[in-house]
Amino acid sequence: MNNILVVNVNWLGDAVFSTPVFKALKDNFPKAKVSCLCIPRVKKVLEFCPFIDDIIVYDEKEIHFWPWTKWSLVGQLRRKSFDAAFMLHRSTTRGLLVYLAGIPQRIGYCKTKGLLTHPVDFSDEGVHRRDIYLKVLEDYGLKIKDRTCQLNLDPADIKEIDKILEAKGVGPKEKIIVLHTSGNWELKRWPSAYFVGLIEGIVNCFKMRVVLTGSRGDLKYCQDINQQARNQAVMLAAQTTLGQALALYHRARIMVSSDSGPLHLAHSVGANVIGLYGPTRVEITGPRGSGKAQVFFKDVGCNKAPCYHLDCTNNICMQTITTDDVLEAIQTFIS
Repeated sequence: MNNILVVNVNWLGDAVFSTPVFKALKDNFPKAKVSCLCIPRVKKVLEFCPFIDDIIVYDEKEIHFWPWTKWSLVGQLRRKSFDAAFMLHRSTTRGLLVYLAGIPQRIGYCKTKGLLTHPVDFSDEGVHRRDIYLKVLEDYGLKIKDRTCQLNLDPADIKEIDKILEAKGVGPKEKIIVLHTSGNWELKRWPSAYFVGLIEGIVNCFKMRVVLTGSRGDLKYCQDINQQARNQAVMLAAQTTLGQALALYHRARIMVSSDSGPLHLAHSVGANVIGLYGPTRVEITGPRGSGKAQVFFKDVGCNKAPCYHLDCTNNICMQTITTDDVLEAIQTFIS
């Protein structure tokens, strides 16, 4: 097997969880070229995976929305003459793409199993996302030597984040803790007042600099938190590229976040992380990178299974994790 395609998943955190698949393929087929078919949202993340040789974008909502543009993508896949496609996504449309592309071996998940030569039964009950993806390879008979999620840093990003921090008044030898305040959806957010207390606790107890990160959509939320914390944190929300954010996480002593893409990005580059879990379950989406991890999850009854009640107005599952819990975890890490 010399030319392999992996049809990947849609979410940032799940893309990180898929990285051991590419490493395992390289371990089993050292001379093979490994390509990835993915949507635009996760392309930039996968560019930092050292085990992917080529990325093919499937833009299902824009460029490849129409049947004739999907057919153009089929032609592109056919011309690449893949020996096998490993399907991590259950989409029938994606199964049809690799079927029509004439890829001889089609292995993995698909709602329409007849499109695949080696369909794998899908089960996600109590199974970590990473292991769901690796099961595709294991059921095909491949050996998994390393299950660690891994992304690599760009040296240029390391230099650039040092410059950015220095411009914000953070010296190269100063110790920092990164707080990522967002959580994809409101239900997963730790209360803003808790972040305010955490900033004050870190500054007063540990004499470390605090850096706030987030996307453009999180900027106002971060600014409000920092204002309530008397502007004691360094604001980097919406001010870094993905590569610079990875370098920032790697430089930090600790990164604190709810269950979100950035938490898994940080752990995948070796950062020590503290994960705040409420509606989601640690055994399904817990950190699986190479850093140390302390995860908080408190059973409040309604979160015995992953909770997707996005209209919940009282996320008690997140509120039960206290600022003191996190400060004690930080103390354990740094001592």
